Amino acid sequence: MSSTEANVGLGLGARPVLTVLQQFNAPTPKTNPYLIQLLRALEPMVRVQFWSLRRALLTRYDVVHLHWPEYTMRHSSALGRLLRQAAVALLLLRWTLMRTPVVRTLHNLEPHERGGVIESVLLRWMDRLVVRWIRINATTEARLPATDTVLHGHYRDWFGAQSLRPVLGRLLHFGLIRPYKGVEVLLDVMAGLADSGLALRIVGNPSDAAMRELVERKCDADSRVSALLQYVDDATLAREVAEAELVVLPYREMHNSGTLLLALSLSRPVLVPRTGNNEAVSAEVGEGWVLMYDGELSPEVVEEGLRRARALGGGESRPDLSRREWLRAGQQHYRTYAAAIRARRARGRNSGMERRRLIASKGR
Repeated sequence: MSSTEANVGLGLGARPVLTVLQQFNAPTPKTNPYLIQLLRALEPMVRVQFWSLRRALLTRYDVVHLHWPEYTMRHSSALGRLLRQAAVALLLLRWTLMRTPVVRTLHNLEPHERGGVIESVLLRWMDRLVVRWIRINATTEARLPATDTVLHGHYRDWFGAQSLRPVLGRLLHFGLIRPYKGVEVLLDVMAGLADSGLALRIVGNPSDAAMRELVERKCDADSRVSALLQYVDDATLAREVAEAELVVLPYREMHNSGTLLLALSLSRPVLVPRTGNNEAVSAEVGEGWVLMYDGELSPEVVEEGLRRARALGGGESRPDLSRREWLRAGQQHYRTYAAAIRARRARGRNSGMERRRLIASKGR
C-alpha cells in the first residue's frame, strides 16, 4: 500500500506524506511515552525527522513541531548555552526567511525553570513564528493566529492490562520529583496522619540533590514512608501505580499533567488541586476518579480522598478515556500540519501581493 493510499484508508483523502521535524530526540528507553505514542499515531501519514540543531539548520522539512522549545538552547555550561542560543538565533532567521510552518504544542504555559534574558527573547521570537498552536486540553486559552485542540492521549495501550489489586492504605506520588510538584507538602501531611495503616510511596528521580535529601530524611523519620528515587522502567512504574489505593499529586502549578492521565489509564483515582483542567478531566472520565480539593493539602483532605477512592469498588470499574484514543490524535495532528502549511503559503502570497501593490503605487 502506498502512503497516499494509507491516508485514504484513514479518512484523510489522497493527501501526501509530510516531513515533520519533531523537537525531540530519537526514542530511547527513557523517552516520554507520550512522544513515542505520538510517533506511532502519525504513521504512515508523516515522515519524522528527529531534532538536532544541525539537522534543523541544514535539512529540508515541511513543518517543524515544537514541544518544549526552551530545551533547544539549554546547556550545563555557560559557553555551551551561549553557542546553542546563537545557533537557535540562526535557525529562527532561517525559518523566518524560508517561511517555514511552525506548530507548537502547549505542554506548559511557561517553562518550569526560568532561563536568562537571551532565552526569553528567543522564545518570544519563536512564538511569533508559530502559525498553529496545539492545546492538549480544552481549557487552555486559545492563541492567535489559530489553535487546535488535540486531547492528551491515554496510556492504556502502552501499559496493557494490570491484574494487581491495590494495597490497602497505599498512597503514591510518582514522576520526576520537582519543587513545583509539592512533594515536601505531601511528606509533611503524611507526618500529620495518625493512621498507622497508611503508607506513602514516592517513586521517581529527584530534580536535584536537595530534593533527594529531603525525601530520604523523611523516609528515615517515618517508617510508613518509602521511596524509589530513580528512573524506573515501565513494568516497575505500572506495578507501583497498580498497587496504590490513591495517587496524590499536590502540584503548586497544574495545567496539563501526563502523570494524571497515566494514573487514570491504570484505573487509579487521583487526588489533585482544583483547577479548570482538572475539573474538565473529572467531568470527562466519570465521577470519583479525579478527586479535587481547594486550598492547601491537609491530613483531612487526604483522609477524605482515600474514603472516596474506596467507594469506587477497588478497581472493578474504569474511567472513560474514549476521547483520548491515539488514532484520533494522529489524524488531528496531520490536519494541523496541513493547515499550518496552507496558512504559511497564504501569508506568503499576501505578502507578495502587498509588495507588488507598494511597488505599483510608487511607480505612479
